[in-house]
Parts: sequence; structure tokens; C-alpha cells
Amino acid sequence: MGTLCESCLKDFSNTKALTELEIEKIRRIQKNRVVLQPFIKIQAVWRGYQTRKKLYMQLIETPLSKATESKLGKFKYTIETFGMEKRGPFRYPNKSIYIGEWNPKTNLREGKGIHIWNDGSYYEGYWRLDKTNGKGRLIHGDGDVYEGDWKDDKAEGIGIFIHTDETIYEGEWLNDKQHGQGIERWPDGSWYKGTYYKGYKQGYGEFYWKDGSNYRGDFVHNDLEGKGTYNWPNLRSYTGLWKNNKMHGEGVFRWNDGRLYVGSYIDDLKHGVGEFRWPDGKVLKGTWEKNKQNGEALIVFPDGQRKITYWDMGKQINTDEDVSF
Repeated sequence: MGTLCESCLKDFSNTKALTELEIEKIRRIQKNRVVLQPFIKIQAVWRGYQTRKKLYMQLIETPLSKATESKLGKFKYTIETFGMEKRGPFRYPNKSIYIGEWNPKTNLREGKGIHIWNDGSYYEGYWRLDKTNGKGRLIHGDGDVYEGDWKDDKAEGIGIFIHTDETIYEGEWLNDKQHGQGIERWPDGSWYKGTYYKGYKQGYGEFYWKDGSNYRGDFVHNDLEGKGTYNWPNLRSYTGLWKNNKMHGEGVFRWNDGRLYVGSYIDDLKHGVGEFRWPDGKVLKGTWEKNKQNGEALIVFPDGQRKITYWDMGKQINTDEDVSF
């Protein structure tokens, strides 16, 4: 093994055959090794950190997910975790990777951690029982992002979802869907505030469009349905029943010049029994068909006089004048 065999030095009774110069040289080597051991460990830890960091950066830096993270900033952990064990990257059969804390007793992900998928999507936040639980952020490979409360790998609680087109929903979630009270905003300035049910606008809500129109009332499956009021920018308004985004049922339509229709609608058209009122007090009571007066009608004049008239799809019989309202 040679005169400088380290194993020979464990028992200095074997050193009689060595010269004092050789013994001193061996002692210096041993001393240097003792001194270098902590540095070797530090370098190993540093190399491991650099390797994990390089791997992490390579995986998450897709153009869209990187742009989203740059816009939002780094995820902020607000709760400290204790008793967890930090480990290096763990690769799953689907080639996704987890970097973070583990529960040493259960050998499950728990505490702070990052999970990265092949498409560039990644989650950063808190874990419990091997699932996302608590606060966290999921950035999809296409740049969409959800940040908020999680329960067993699903968005649940309060959170915000931001699309790459800058459409934003902020509010309550249940089972990965908008559920409860929330606000949704679009890049063109339109916005909705109200109730969601299993991912749909449902119940009472208010919708404001960029052109100044607005609706306040009931929604069903994202559609205007039930009772509600719609206001147009030109100061016209309709208050009444809706179905499939159309005036359907009994309602009141007002014009900005004071005219008023009270009656029945079908598919956005006056259809059935109704009354048309003028600002001067004149009233026409009759029936409508596809937005036209049709059949017998009674006109009541402001001075109280009454007159029976007959109509054929918007035209008064025996006259060529079109007097549809």
C-alpha cells in the first residue's frame, strides 16, 4: 500500500519504521483532511442547490408562465412550517417533479413546495397529506394563473383567477369552480358582480357593459333569466321577465321621451295583451303579435273619450297609415 498508507496510521505503533520527516508529512495530510471536511460538505450542498435551481428554472421558464410570474412577482409564504424535511427534486412516473418539504413520518408532501409539470405548468404553495392544501399559486403553461385557497388539490375558498387576456375573476370557489359571491372583469371594461353556482353566473347579479348598458337581476346558467332590469345607454329601459337573454313574459318598457309599454313579450317582441301609453295621457289597450298591433283595440284619449279601432299587423284598418308602436 506504500509508506503513506492512511490505514497504517490508525495505530502509531506501526510507525517505528518511518522517519520523522515521513511521520510529519502524514500528520499534515490528516490535519488538512479534517479541516477540509466541512468545506467539502458545504460545496456538496451548494452544488446540489445549484443543480436543483438550474433544473427548476429550466422547467418553469416557458415564455408564457415566465411572463406571468414576472408580472405577479414571487409567491409569498406567510406561514412557517416546522418538523418537515427538505429534500431534493423528486421525479414522478409522469415526469413531473416536486421540490420542497416532506413529512418524515408519513413520507408525504407537506409544508412548502413546488410541483412542476412537463407543459410548464407549476404550483407553488402549501401541501398537506400529499395534496395542495392552504394558500398556493398555480401557473398554467399557457400563462393563466390561480392564486388563493386550496383544498385537496382543488381551488376552494377565496381566490383570484387571471387569464392571459387579462380577464379576471376574484371571489369564492368550491370544488375547482366559481361558487358563491364574486366579481369578474374583462379587458374592455365590462364587469359582473354577483352570485355563481358551480362555475356559472346564477342567482342575483349585476352586469355592466363597456357601451354603458347594464342589467341587474336574475341569471341562470350565465343567461339573463328571471326578473331583472336592463338599461340602455339612450335611457331606454325594460323591467320584467327574461328567458335565454331575451325579454319574455310580463314587463314594462320605457322610452326616453316618456312613452311606455306594459304587457307581454315573447322572444324580445311585444306579443299578447298590452297597453301603450303616450306622455300626453293617451292609452291604447289591445293585443300585439310579433311586435305589431293586431285585432281589436281601445284607444282612450286624454279628455276621456274612447274609440274602438281594428288593426292588421300594425296597420289600422281602412287607413294606409302605419301606426305601429
